[in-house]
Amino acid sequence: MGKAEYKVMGGKLIKVQLTTKGKLINKIKITGDFFLHPEELIEELEKRLMGKSLNENILTQVIKDMMEKSNATLLGASPEDFARCIMMAGEKDD
Repeated sequence: MGKAEYKVMGGKLIKVQLTTKGKLINKIKITGDFFLHPEELIEELEKRLMGKSLNENILTQVIKDMMEKSNATLLGASPEDFARCIMMAGEKDD
């Protein structure tokens, strides 16, 4: 299982735990002290990320698309920050 923590400059902490199959996300859990409203969107985001390639650009776009379609509020971090932390965790998955 790959784990990573990413402290956003001037912002919040993002924590990611994931497992991969090949270069695809198999399971993922995202936690931290960022603010996402509505809160249940984090579970939706995790579902949308499963099966996606460990590619920072693709992950950023998936996150941005979900945030826009859900009219979500994200404070203390950006979709790019989430993607960066996911990539860091992916590099540590055995």
